[in-house]
Amino acid sequence: MTIPPVLILGARSDIGRAIAHAYAAGGHPVQLAARGADTLEADRADIALRHGVPVTLHEFDALSTERHADFIDSLPNLPEIAVCAVGLMGRQEDSEQDTANAARVLRSNFEGPASILGVLANRFETRRSGTIIGISSVAGERGRASNYTYGAAKAGFTAFLSGLRNRLTGSGVHVMTVLPGFVATRMTEGLDLPERLTTDPATLARRVLRAAQARRNVIYVTRIWWLVMLIIRNIPEPVFKRLRL
Repeated sequence: MTIPPVLILGARSDIGRAIAHAYAAGGHPVQLAARGADTLEADRADIALRHGVPVTLHEFDALSTERHADFIDSLPNLPEIAVCAVGLMGRQEDSEQDTANAARVLRSNFEGPASILGVLANRFETRRSGTIIGISSVAGERGRASNYTYGAAKAGFTAFLSGLRNRLTGSGVHVMTVLPGFVATRMTEGLDLPERLTTDPATLARRVLRAAQARRNVIYVTRIWWLVMLIIRNIPEPVFKRLRL
């Protein structure tokens, strides 16, 4: 039986690369998609050599939403699994002072990912099979002063994935939302991350694969985050404002 390909959107990210390795280790051909895809040749060769699977590179810009349908049509095969690891944290201070910066954070974390997954969802629905995995964030569960622009975009993406999952129920297409919490990546480099609340990309990738195989709907990659966010969501607003999280 031919193992279906996996499309990694945002393959330049540490999370995207780790998930690509995890699926390739299971024998899946991998399609790596990112801006400047040709600069990922070393990653492509490493995955192909290490796991013995076909790996291809594909130029993809999440913000060029008008080209998303053409991008899907350009793939050599429609994937069976699509993972969206596109994202941009940015600095909240910059987003507050620069509307273009804020718009880029919002578009990179919500508009672009929602657009490409919407196109894929339609193709998967027509075929009546497929798995869509969206990497969102616990930051979207409540607006916090320290990163509310990024959090707002992730909140939108989480809601989009939830609605898409509801819409596609019974179609043969499954949608899974991943809420990682802190992950030690280049995006969080320099931040003082609490060890107990932080995972690494390889561990995240393994848990994502297991959860997708079990057709889970929503996963907190590090289980303690479920409790942490339950507490944060239920702090009364007058108290929450004084915490300045």
